[in-house]
Amino acid sequence: MITRPESIFIRLFCCSVLVFPALAAANPCGQSATVITEVQGNTDTSALVGQTVTVEGVLTRDSRQAGGFSGFYLQQANTPADSTRSSALFVYTRYKEGRSGQRLRVTGKVKEHYGLTELVAVSDLQVCRNQALPAPVEVSLPWTRAPESLENMRVRINGPLKITDSHQLTRFGDVSLAAKDPLISTEFMAPGTAALRHASLTSVNTLVLDDGHARRNPPSLDWLPAYSATQPGSAASSLVAGTEVRGLTGVLDYRYGAWRLQPDQIPSLKPPPLPDPVPARPTSANLRVMTLNLNNLFNGDGRGQGFPTSRGAKTQAQYKRQLQRLSAGLNQAGADLLALSELENDGYGSNSAIAQLAASLGPHWRFVVPVDSAMQKDAIRNGLLYRADRVNALGPAQYLSGGGGRPSLTQRFALKSGGPSLRLVSVHLKSKSCRNARGENAQQNDGQGCYTVVRVKQAKTLHQQLGQLDKSNALAGTLITGDFNSYSKEQPISELARAGYTNMVAHFHPCTPVLCEHYSYRFKGARGSLDHALASAALKPRVLSAKVWNINADQPRIADYRSHSSPQPWRSSDHNPLITDIKL
Repeated sequence: MITRPESIFIRLFCCSVLVFPALAAANPCGQSATVITEVQGNTDTSALVGQTVTVEGVLTRDSRQAGGFSGFYLQQANTPADSTRSSALFVYTRYKEGRSGQRLRVTGKVKEHYGLTELVAVSDLQVCRNQALPAPVEVSLPWTRAPESLENMRVRINGPLKITDSHQLTRFGDVSLAAKDPLISTEFMAPGTAALRHASLTSVNTLVLDDGHARRNPPSLDWLPAYSATQPGSAASSLVAGTEVRGLTGVLDYRYGAWRLQPDQIPSLKPPPLPDPVPARPTSANLRVMTLNLNNLFNGDGRGQGFPTSRGAKTQAQYKRQLQRLSAGLNQAGADLLALSELENDGYGSNSAIAQLAASLGPHWRFVVPVDSAMQKDAIRNGLLYRADRVNALGPAQYLSGGGGRPSLTQRFALKSGGPSLRLVSVHLKSKSCRNARGENAQQNDGQGCYTVVRVKQAKTLHQQLGQLDKSNALAGTLITGDFNSYSKEQPISELARAGYTNMVAHFHPCTPVLCEHYSYRFKGARGSLDHALASAALKPRVLSAKVWNINADQPRIADYRSHSSPQPWRSSDHNPLITDIKL
């Protein structure tokens, strides 16, 4: 039988009446749903934790790529003018549907994951339609709006920020940013009062520029296209602290205890000028002392083998590059005396680290050998080197017990032309690291780190032992210098100040709560001075200048000797050297 065209049309029409309502029922987009701002709430923790909700929003950033965060960011299309509640969520899911710029309807369970409000256990995900991304919210640092109220939302950072730390660049692909370069809070801790904790100083002012991945050792970075893990001496080496960063837009994320920007465009970078040249020596100064933590100078067995060592360079090639960088800086400084720390404790023979360092500096350099060298048991030690064509070492060099930990090293020196002598003391007090810290050595929440009690005892003992040494009439005074692992106003430095010693860098260049041009170290995006030159009352009027030479602390870790060679001393260590000029 031949079917007439009219019959075919009637059948198609009837089928469409049956099918189209079914399709509409299968796509619930636009039906009643929980508003995302209700999920987020007004506090750090959602009131709906553990409940299953259905939300709708626009997928603003997809992080389901290999090595990503296994989810995406979902934001309400019409963000209300509500400055107290975020209108976005992170959705943790294995669902593959959806892409940036699409409206989705998602059903899942509300969870707080280490401070991040998200949906998990997703049971349904519907793609509704294409929709424009919500406009980014304008925000500035220091935060003009509580970041919790912007969690997972698109934002635009007004004004430039500066890189304050790039320690995690090669490991996790991120750098820390701030509107102003933060100071370590304990720089301004008044004796007898509690200091602001370091975290409280930086967390309200900093932002991490992230790479949107959870992987370690990223081979490339979306926000720094010229970066290459196989050629680490390229773009990453220019990420010096102080680099200006503009054009920051993306999703404001919270992970690993920090607010992070997952950028959606490449920002512009403007590096600061190159490090300053070595400080000029005052005309009337006749003795220059340079202080430097060498960042673990280990030379294997001293014959090209014995690598990797427990610290420092992992290969002979790395050691040669490290020695080259250190020698360049030490020679450029034009010093007569060197007070060094973090030298390998491997004796004083021709294959020792200190002997090879002296040899690399040139034929005029000598190092002192303490009469009680067996006292030093640590893997690292302090060292004193001198220009034998300019100064003489007087009497025996000796260790001072130091009240526990690494002993300090002292030696008297005098100009070859004659005149009074200087007692130089190289110190390296107990680290702030909290490894094995218990009781009074643990964190006291005063900003000074662990083992403050040990460092205070070391400072007291040092002063007492120096008082027991010979007091020759020809002694011009004493300079205690090195890595104190203590910021300027912390108890160990205050203890020596009460004993009559003056912090000479702080004396010539006092810091204020908003300005501090001289600092020797950076820690987690903040700067301060762990290294000091303390002059006795007798020596103080003879000190003409004391400065920090900023060639290391601001430079990115990726630019150090582990990565590539350089004829310049930049990033020869993680500490900046101190230069003290004296007239004997």
